[in-house]
Amino acid sequence: MRIRRLAAAGAALGLSITALAACGGETTTGETSPAEGEVVTGAPAPEDATKLSMWVFAELHAAVYDEMAIQWNEENPDKAIDLDITVYPYQDMHDKLLLAANAGEGMPDLVDIEVNKFSNFVKGDNPPLADLSAAAEPYIDDVVQARLDLYSRNDKIYGYPTHVGAFVAFYNEELLEAEGIDYTTIKTWDDFKEAGVKYHDATGKSFGTANTGVWFVEPLVVAQNGGQVFEDDGMGAVAVNSPESVEAMEILADMEQAGALSTIAGGSPDAEEAYGVINNGDFAAIVYPAWYTSRFVDYMPDLAGKIAIAPAPQIEGSDTLTIGGGGTGTAVSASSPNLELATEFNAFAKLSLPANVAVWEVLGFDPVNMSVWEDEAVTHNPDNKFNQYFTTNLFDVLNSVKDGIGHFESFSNPNLPAVDNWFRTVTLNEIYENDVPVQEALDQAQTDLENEIG
Repeated sequence: MRIRRLAAAGAALGLSITALAACGGETTTGETSPAEGEVVTGAPAPEDATKLSMWVFAELHAAVYDEMAIQWNEENPDKAIDLDITVYPYQDMHDKLLLAANAGEGMPDLVDIEVNKFSNFVKGDNPPLADLSAAAEPYIDDVVQARLDLYSRNDKIYGYPTHVGAFVAFYNEELLEAEGIDYTTIKTWDDFKEAGVKYHDATGKSFGTANTGVWFVEPLVVAQNGGQVFEDDGMGAVAVNSPESVEAMEILADMEQAGALSTIAGGSPDAEEAYGVINNGDFAAIVYPAWYTSRFVDYMPDLAGKIAIAPAPQIEGSDTLTIGGGGTGTAVSASSPNLELATEFNAFAKLSLPANVAVWEVLGFDPVNMSVWEDEAVTHNPDNKFNQYFTTNLFDVLNSVKDGIGHFESFSNPNLPAVDNWFRTVTLNEIYENDVPVQEALDQAQTDLENEIG
């Protein structure tokens, strides 16, 4: 198996193997992409193995697929594969894939597609991606349905998820205990606000983050409030100023104005500038998807043994306790000459128990196969670096909210990228930085998006 790393000449953005675009839209920081054409040789495949090509945009994902190909060949010697993985920069890969899809040729057998780009490849009656529904059947009862729904259209599954990305809360216990704040009493957003105001008034420091560069926490609160940002249960026309959206944004804006939330360097906790200020103790609480565990471990070493993971704050009475944030759907080209084999391997590499153990142990992500959540030999392994870092166990938290993992249908709307971009570049700054009233800001966003989308 070979992993080839390609970078477009003069690319402005680097690709980090840990700050993955797979999890946070187009956020990329740290290590730049390798030079074009550099080839790294992985584990050898049998001489008679069937070659499968694969495109990804996150190098660490490639390492997991490499490992899964080794396991596949061990378990299926009669159907051995030679997996040829090409790692592209985020935007380059999706642009290249769209060109190939439109041309009807040149697509790889398998490909990682970031959630905000996925709708571009499942339009119309004959999308260029294969229906993966049948291959998912052996695993379907154990997989979080909301994450399969994210990559499904018209009752067909076109991509397999990488993680749940369930929103949780990360609390700096040391900082909170010094001010007499018990994070375990924080259940609702009202509780979060009360704790945040108390902490800010006592220390002059920030409690939680008001994010201007990433539209992430806002959809969580909208979903908890029973809303969408598109009509017709999330699949219709844009509706960012719906009553539910306005109420949700007012919850967050009110916390920012009261001092419970503050804007953060880089506009997001998942920005290079933010890691340093969080590591320095300038923020005491981060509400973000569970995959953010990897950011603490990799970029904030001084906080080891100080951070507790807890359920995300909730809206009292809501059936939706959390939703998934970010994601990557792994698809198979409908035109693959090895369609059946590629589809079987994809299911094994993304949905099987061994694959999901690797997702946790290598990436630190919350696996979509919930049978892993019940395996304490894996989830509570004392040698696991993520378990060693945090004072509480991620899977204890996930199991406490698993019956309330909702699907924010708006994430599947083909016009989501336009809404996401508008909030990140205009609306969130208007609300959090310029104190524009929420109703006014969302009404303006609605008008502007209607003009843009048509």
